[in-house]
Amino acid sequence: MSGVRFQLLGPLSITDGGETVVLHPSKPANLLAALLLNANAIVSVEYLQRMVWGDEQPATARAALQTCVLRLRRLFVKHEVVDASIEAVPGGYRITADARSLDLMDFRDRLREAAGRAPGAALTPLQGALGLWQTGVLANVRSDVLHRDEVPRLLEERLRAVELLCDLRLELGQCGPALEELWGATRAHPDHGRFREQLIEALYRSGRQAEALAEYRRFKAYLAEGLGVGPSAALRQLELSILRGEDLGPASESAPPLTPAPAEQRAGAGAGARPTLPAVPWFTGRADAVAALLRRLTAGPEATGAPVAELVCGGPGIGKTALARQVAHLARDHFPGGQVLVRMARADGTPRGAAEVTDELAERLGALTPAGPGERALLLLDDAVDPAGVRDVLSAVTGHATVITSRLGLAGLVATHGVRVHRLGALSAEEATGLLAAVLGAERVAAEPGAAEEVAEVCGHHPLALVIAAARLETRPGLGLGDCARWLAEEPLARLSLAGDPRMSVVALLDAAVDRLTPELAAAYAALGTLDAPGWEPADCAVVLERSPAECEAVLERLADAGLVEDGPPGPYRPHPLLRLHARHIAPRDGGPGPVGAGRSGGAGRSGPSGRSDRPRQPDQRDQPGRADPPPQPDQRNQPGQPDPPPQPDQPTHVGEPVRASHASEPRRSTEPSRPTEPSQPAVPSRPSEQSQPLRPSQPSQPRQRV
Repeated sequence: MSGVRFQLLGPLSITDGGETVVLHPSKPANLLAALLLNANAIVSVEYLQRMVWGDEQPATARAALQTCVLRLRRLFVKHEVVDASIEAVPGGYRITADARSLDLMDFRDRLREAAGRAPGAALTPLQGALGLWQTGVLANVRSDVLHRDEVPRLLEERLRAVELLCDLRLELGQCGPALEELWGATRAHPDHGRFREQLIEALYRSGRQAEALAEYRRFKAYLAEGLGVGPSAALRQLELSILRGEDLGPASESAPPLTPAPAEQRAGAGAGARPTLPAVPWFTGRADAVAALLRRLTAGPEATGAPVAELVCGGPGIGKTALARQVAHLARDHFPGGQVLVRMARADGTPRGAAEVTDELAERLGALTPAGPGERALLLLDDAVDPAGVRDVLSAVTGHATVITSRLGLAGLVATHGVRVHRLGALSAEEATGLLAAVLGAERVAAEPGAAEEVAEVCGHHPLALVIAAARLETRPGLGLGDCARWLAEEPLARLSLAGDPRMSVVALLDAAVDRLTPELAAAYAALGTLDAPGWEPADCAVVLERSPAECEAVLERLADAGLVEDGPPGPYRPHPLLRLHARHIAPRDGGPGPVGAGRSGGAGRSGPSGRSDRPRQPDQRDQPGRADPPPQPDQRNQPGQPDPPPQPDQPTHVGEPVRASHASEPRRSTEPSRPTEPSQPAVPSRPSEQSQPLRPSQPSQPRQRV
């Protein structure tokens, strides 16, 4: 293909104007996308490895990267790509491209051309630039990191171009075409205040005053109910002008000229991408927490000069990361330096070193401290498990705003760094049903309002459990909410999981949380599950822990700090119903809880409280009427010379049919490499049947089916 053109503003593809080759998802495709996004710049090997393999890279990543480069060069030869090549240069790799060979550079060149022209002459290049975009941007590139860090920035460039086009149309009096663009833009991006302001202005300039005011009030109510904030000063002034019937005069100033930074500034070591975080799917509720975080983050540095640092803490799966990411998305316009999420813990729950974290931040930001207000970034330190490491990172990133998420209370950071704490609990009943409605649709929930409340109650108003239940219902439109609630209530822990995704499992999440405890504290947690009282008083715990009330209170405090119980003095400590059920069914069956040592929670201990699997098993064909139990099968996964079983397709499940979820019937020490992540939302009081009906002991494990 002489005159070949690479396409990034849609599925990754190669075209010569006649024939188009859409690349299959592969590691070389990930590599090509990462290089083209930083065309004409030297891109570091470390950055490319992260784009190709993600944050967790294999030990052989550097050698495998060279293999990917070789495969790409062969692909270029196969398709007769002669005008582009991948160069190995000191520090990394580089691919050369221009506006003729790369649609992204063509898009940016047209924007520069539009920015240098008068409004009337700028329309043509701007419309041409937006015409280069297709649906499904890089949909065939299977890199979570690239879609997390690079694609949002790419989409933001398109939104700014749409904003500029609508400004130009309003300035030229073309309100009709502007309205056609803005109706779709405001509905696709309901949080985008500038689009809504342009829509209201276009309606008013078209003589539709009542519709303009109605649109303003809809947006104002949306902000108040969903986010707890009000419209911008510019939008309030526009409303006042409409109410007074004033002539708006010349159209509002256009958006800032779109002059993208040179690729050298964006790539370098792969740090200057200025990434933003996308909105969280199905995010519902938490209005007070969202409003409080937005007020703090958007107010700028404290009067003392200290940067803003916020801590979002709570139990496993309660929605800490979801809240932090949603707030970061809403506050994105206040952080021109970008938004970066870094993991503070490895997949096994052990803390990452502060030096490792700051190195990653330096790579992605370009500098640990901002040169000025225009470089200020928002940092999300996710899943912090080591207070000392957090302190070291905060000391290294002065000038940026920081949101920390952790299951631990991290109270020491309040004293040393002025961190403000936002502790999350279960969702309210209204928020829980609202989350179901967000996933399933308001009509389906409104058709069975009582059943929706039952589903929320079985899930304990717990966000991860609710999302799992809603996802199961969404894939089975014929399944009634009431039937689903009754089916889940029979074995809630075993059935609150999705086949094929080990992260979407309540059992896996709670197993991983307990595995982070020291063995002694994990044993205490399991032993406390045998208590029937709704709350745990130190005096009541003394019997099962065989300790004094004072020692029991210290144990309960450590469990509370680990996010496994709530409340505490002066009242009782209260475990979430799903946590209570989990503790009850991992409790040792043949004796006491074992010694409770002085090790801190979240420490290096990884083994569970007992060597056996006493948690609820997953239902399978042995539960079916008329079937005899098969003889026990040995677990061959770790036997020498035994290969992994072949992948099996997911099996559809319905109420009353067998459900398999990876983890629920396995021993405590999980072999899954990935840590369960926080869900889109936060938790519920348990149904009485969950606490009173014992589940059956687990059966011998079958070999795991890898999906």
